[in-house]
Amino acid sequence: MTNLQRHLFQLRDAKYAVFQAKLTPGIPLDCFIGVRVPVLRKFAKEFAKTADADKFIAVLPHKYYDENMLHGLLLSEMKDYEQCLEQTDKFLPYVDNWAVCDIMSPKVFRKHKADVFEKIQEWSKSSHTYTCRFGLEMLMSHFLDEDFKPEYLNIPASVTSDEYYVKMMVAWFFATALTKQWEATIPIIERKVLAPWTHNKTIQKARESLRITAEQKEYLHSLKI
Repeated sequence: MTNLQRHLFQLRDAKYAVFQAKLTPGIPLDCFIGVRVPVLRKFAKEFAKTADADKFIAVLPHKYYDENMLHGLLLSEMKDYEQCLEQTDKFLPYVDNWAVCDIMSPKVFRKHKADVFEKIQEWSKSSHTYTCRFGLEMLMSHFLDEDFKPEYLNIPASVTSDEYYVKMMVAWFFATALTKQWEATIPIIERKVLAPWTHNKTIQKARESLRITAEQKEYLHSLKI
């Protein structure tokens, strides 16, 4: 066991490990240490300042789910864009669950929107479930507000996958797009461009949002397949 693993075990909550395992299908229970996310975030901020962080990131794959979560948090804290992008590309093939995928949100991407957009187009076309999901999540995070263009909706609309966590991400994207860019997004729902399951899940998630008006919710309900 490495020194880092020993430290993570000192931070563990065994009951939380069981809880996490139930939320993360396909990952064996013995891969969970059980470090709560706020505790792991706090540790990651301190660990990122040490030389050991670079050594940890360089060695893949990791044994534990919590190590992968830590890896994602460290990528999120990186300040050098090129280094962050390189390490993100190296890590994505090893991401095997939605939680690790979704915890990755590199802050430095905000300063390099044009370059990130090119990568988003590449990631979203990946056949690897969580690389595709990550690309769509970055599109949702960075390009549904002031940098939005209607043609960006074609990226998630063109994703064809039977993978649950990709379909859920597409639905999450369009539900969010409806709350932020209704006029540009509603034609896609009206034309029923998305696969039926994703179309209906989009409507469901959008109707759960407090940012959608009662009238909009009623209209969306009428568009269910």
